[in-house]
Amino acid sequence: MTAWNLRPIASALWRNRTGALLVAFQIAIGLAVLVNAVYIVKQRVEKISRPTGMDTANMIFVASAGFARDFDYDASWREDIATLRAIPGVQAASVISNIPLSGGGSSSGFQARPGETNPEKTVPGNTYLIDEQGVDALGITLSAGRAFEPQEILPPTPTFDAASQAIVTKAFAKSLFPDDPNPLGKTFFDGLSRPITIVGVIEHMHGAWVSWDKLDHVVLFPRIKTGPSAIYVVRAEPGRQDAVMREIEAKLGDSNPGRLMRWVRPMSYFIEQSYLDDRNMAIFLVSVTGVLLAVTALGIFGLATFNVSTRIRQIGTRRAVGARRMDIVRHFLVENWMVTTAGVVVGCAGALAVGYWLSVKYQLPRLDLYYLVGGVLAIWLIGLLAAWQPARRASAISPAVATRTV
Repeated sequence: MTAWNLRPIASALWRNRTGALLVAFQIAIGLAVLVNAVYIVKQRVEKISRPTGMDTANMIFVASAGFARDFDYDASWREDIATLRAIPGVQAASVISNIPLSGGGSSSGFQARPGETNPEKTVPGNTYLIDEQGVDALGITLSAGRAFEPQEILPPTPTFDAASQAIVTKAFAKSLFPDDPNPLGKTFFDGLSRPITIVGVIEHMHGAWVSWDKLDHVVLFPRIKTGPSAIYVVRAEPGRQDAVMREIEAKLGDSNPGRLMRWVRPMSYFIEQSYLDDRNMAIFLVSVTGVLLAVTALGIFGLATFNVSTRIRQIGTRRAVGARRMDIVRHFLVENWMVTTAGVVVGCAGALAVGYWLSVKYQLPRLDLYYLVGGVLAIWLIGLLAAWQPARRASAISPAVATRTV
């Protein structure tokens, strides 16, 4: 009998099936968790690394709040903007109503025709108020049209009066006018049927909520946000963000005793906060999967070690009748492969079932089969490596040592 005769190996396993079944079950769980965890982590990584359409590496946000009884908001933001634009290393600065990718903002529904009552014809858009340098300060690219002109910027108002012009993302325009490839100059309407003309089209830009399926539906209006709190977006020259932030804190910190500088933060801060749950989930899944694979490898190693220790006489007898050391190694590797394969078969079914449940329960994409194939290969490799040392130890047993155990 050689090590490649599967029937006697299977028979030996069946006589000691409890340990083999437990390890196979452990392998099945490990495969099901491994495949789905890697797939979820891949989706989270892709989500975090999506292009935002903005120059996020060089963007800075500044927040201030007026508190004095005689605080003049209009004079304050004008003075602050002039100061920010004069700082060396600043490419552009603008007043902005909210911070993209921060999880906070406002949205409205818009229609292609006035008086539209069909909710399916209403297109949601994440709205922002900016001034004439807003496009440059955000670092966005216009695929058509132009930025706002200084004379088009509307003053703050306690009630939101819709501007007659807007710059919109290409994705928003496509949802609003699906049959028109050139939305520039088109008119759309807000919820009160007020007309808004598209003067610019943004190639791509993300809004506030990273888990929203309309994240790239953004609408920019030419208006200064109401006070007394103000938010400024500053775009620094590449490599000068830290120096510009220090200069902002120094020049705006004490320039106006009637208002408080709340904070100066880079865009990366808000991105990290918004994607914190996704990042933590990815780290958690990687950690749990790593521990589970380590436990699975230990289970395979323990089973192989136990089988070697209980078959010393059998191994010695085979060596005495001419079996080579490589034959002994092959025997235990094949035995381990059979246990691993049994677990893999059950694990494949479990992985597909878990993947289907996740797709239905949490609206996740269906599990790609190549992840399953990769998981199977990984489990086989782990099983081979875990059984290699016990198999080599078994091959080192001499016939003389085996005889003394009788």
